[in-house]
Amino acid sequence: MGRILLGILAIIAVFILIGPLVGFAFTLLKWGLIIGAVAFGIMLVSKWVRT
Repeated sequence: MGRILLGILAIIAVFILIGPLVGFAFTLLKWGLIIGAVAFGIMLVSKWVRT
């Protein structure tokens, strides 16, 4: 019985710890996509202005 409760507590602790890490990873991905889109837009505008 003790091992089962310990396993359940370990799983709950993993979920508690992994939640913010997943959120942080998605935040980094979001900002990477935003910065990439801005850089791509600047590149397109600079090519359009040059011609």
